[in-house]
Amino acid sequence: MSVSKNVAFLGLGVMGFPMAGHLARGGHKITVYNRTTAKAEKFAALQQGAAKWAPTPREAAEGADFVFTCVGNDDDLRSVTLGPDGAFGGMTEGAIFVDHTTASAQIARELYAEAKSRGLGAIDAPISGGQAGAENGALTVMCGAEPEIFARAEPVIASYARACRLMGPPGAGQLTKMVNQITIAGLIQSLSEALHFAKASGLDATAVMDLLKNGAAQSWQMENRTKTMLAGEFDHGFAVEWMRKDLAICLAEARRNGAKLPVAALVDQFYAEVETMGGKRWDTSSLLARLEK
Repeated sequence: MSVSKNVAFLGLGVMGFPMAGHLARGGHKITVYNRTTAKAEKFAALQQGAAKWAPTPREAAEGADFVFTCVGNDDDLRSVTLGPDGAFGGMTEGAIFVDHTTASAQIARELYAEAKSRGLGAIDAPISGGQAGAENGALTVMCGAEPEIFARAEPVIASYARACRLMGPPGAGQLTKMVNQITIAGLIQSLSEALHFAKASGLDATAVMDLLKNGAAQSWQMENRTKTMLAGEFDHGFAVEWMRKDLAICLAEARRNGAKLPVAALVDQFYAEVETMGGKRWDTSSLLARLEK
């Protein structure tokens, strides 16, 4: 466990809430902020005196050694960091800002530059592992930062991380998360097609996947989503609308760097079709439902 620090956590969604809980249980003194005040009050109450909440990001960040964010998108990040009530206004020189939002590399670099001008450190640190990973303290954290800033933050991030690695300068964490999302999009589409084909062929799809998971086709998606996909259960995990937000970031970055992402672009179109089926909040594995409609 790292030495106890004063920390702030902004954004108590399905990921942020358990992550902040791990920080509190790890002995850190934590102040939380959430746009919906009731959720911040609930968090503080559950910690039984080990946490408090603040009405603005700036007040939450006052006196903090580290300020963590886990919000929705670039605009949300600007809202909680900049302006008169933003966290940067409450942070003291030498404090470190750690952003776990999946956002653009552009906003990561923008906030890094603003933080540095104020004498603050900044890390873009998007995460992978889903809600279960957050709850179990087993997230993978991809970081973009200056090495000395990362070295100071990594022991605190370890409160909820299974793996945490510096991937390069500011923005590199977000670029690494884009690679993650591009990979997952292709995997889920391939798994959906495989299950659809197995069923159409009259095979026992469950038995097929139980066998194949021992071979070269094995993946996290196969291990964790086959059963629910075959049952038509798409009410868990990472929502389609959020995956489309992430793929839009990937495709925009590809237009800037010249990378070709034909499969990612196609899967994004497939997710748009799932949304028209009423699946905006379905889990990303709902690509199978599109094939079977």
